Amino acid sequence: MARLDRRGLPLSTTSDRAAERYREGVDLLLSAWPGAAEALEEAFATDPDFALAHAARARLHAIRAEPAEARASIAKATELVRRNGTERERSHVEVLSLAINGQSRLALERSLAHADAWPLDALILSLPLGAFGLFAFSGMVDHDQARVDFCERHASHYAADDWWFLTYRGWSHAENGAAERGRALVERGFNLRRENANAAHALSHAMHEAGAGEEAERLIEAWLPGYDRSGTLHGHIAWHATLGALERGDTERALGIYGQYVRPAVSAGLPINVVTDTASFLWRLQAYGHVVPEGLWQEAASYAKPAFGQPGLAFADTHMAILEAAMGDREAVGRRTDAVTRLVEAGSYAAGPVVPAICRAALAFAEGDYAGCARILEPVAAEVARIGGSGAQREMLEDMLLLAELRGGEAAKARALLDRRLHRRPSPRDTRWLGLLTA
Repeated sequence: MARLDRRGLPLSTTSDRAAERYREGVDLLLSAWPGAAEALEEAFATDPDFALAHAARARLHAIRAEPAEARASIAKATELVRRNGTERERSHVEVLSLAINGQSRLALERSLAHADAWPLDALILSLPLGAFGLFAFSGMVDHDQARVDFCERHASHYAADDWWFLTYRGWSHAENGAAERGRALVERGFNLRRENANAAHALSHAMHEAGAGEEAERLIEAWLPGYDRSGTLHGHIAWHATLGALERGDTERALGIYGQYVRPAVSAGLPINVVTDTASFLWRLQAYGHVVPEGLWQEAASYAKPAFGQPGLAFADTHMAILEAAMGDREAVGRRTDAVTRLVEAGSYAAGPVVPAICRAALAFAEGDYAGCARILEPVAAEVARIGGSGAQREMLEDMLLLAELRGGEAAKARALLDRRLHRRPSPRDTRWLGLLTA
């Protein structure tokens, strides 16, 4: 009897137990839930020749920023699948290998082709999706729309109760401006599987984009205690609650959540989340006119420097430059700007020249040159999506432009930007800022 994955695709394993543990492991991986590693390791311990179990373990290593382990696991999967694998499984392993070995452009191309051939292969379909997926980090300015198009192209293949697909289809719509539709889809997925950190995360995003920040805070407060602190998204989901508190002006609550869940000393999150969450929270706190408690900037910088000291990833580079600028390290910002510029000129930096511009703007803002910051940011504002990440994460850069215009004497431009934002979604923070402009 054929062994099948969760969505009915055949698996090349001789063991029912291995197939069962593989299905469970992939479910846990796709829901960012603890236990995935143990399930997948039992799958290939039961059947050492089970290539897809090794491949899924490689993907999990990559998600957890364990590159050497990821490369070793995918090499093992590649060896095995060549001896005993179907066409679909060979393509599956090849796509993961490309992604793990840093060939992102080709990995995106092959993942899209694979999805056309085998649309129910959810692990491969997950690669282009999400805030840190292949679309987001492709350098495309319209990656939000690309994700929606991708999901809709394959929606007919998925059951109405497929919790994974509902989550990512909904998140894609919410990020692309259809917040209410996206929220409805995500909520369906979340209610089908509440032990799903990706769904709680996506729902927080959808609520943010719909202007329901307080509702997102309540969701996180109720849900987070049931998610083990070892979960990779634990600190990042808590970071979403800090955004809601800051937007309401409740600095004490925001700092309390940050100190308990987000700061490097307490978070077990991925380095990219820890660095970007800490830098963006502290920048917002300070830019909104609040005092950053002593030591927090230094703690964030001490964690970030070994993680992303070398430039190369646009989303990390923008946050590193903001952190370095806030610390007053003009030389570090200059080195990063120059290094990224060289990568852009060499054609090896997908996000392009928007990142060096953001680096220069961050330094100008930190040094109080608000007019200069606005002059740098305004021409590239429409290109900021190229750095990847989510709308909630990139909003910091829109805040930087808005505050630079406010403080640099460009009241009319600031008012126009606030009007656009308030037409997109309600915001108590933006309402306060508009009131100050009017006064």
